Amino acid sequence: MGPVTIVVRYFAAARAAAGTEEEKVQLPDGATVADAVAELRRRHAERLPRILDAVSYLLDGVAVRDLSRPLTDGAELDVLPPFAGG
Repeated sequence: MGPVTIVVRYFAAARAAAGTEEEKVQLPDGATVADAVAELRRRHAERLPRILDAVSYLLDGVAVRDLSRPLTDGAELDVLPPFAGG
């Protein structure tokens, strides 16, 4: 199999740090959420890594608790910073 392409969507502070609402990321076959996060850190090394230390992720709308979860071609990975609520 070939590489997988995912869509990463950024919200709130993550959007500001990445400088975009979404982007496509191509990763090797067998890549995991952790691999995608490593690529995001590399792409946006100046501002995003600090935010990524505190975010949560949704993969195709489902909360990611295990970053070793494999990615599939066309998956959507949402990057959600902590939100204040009350």
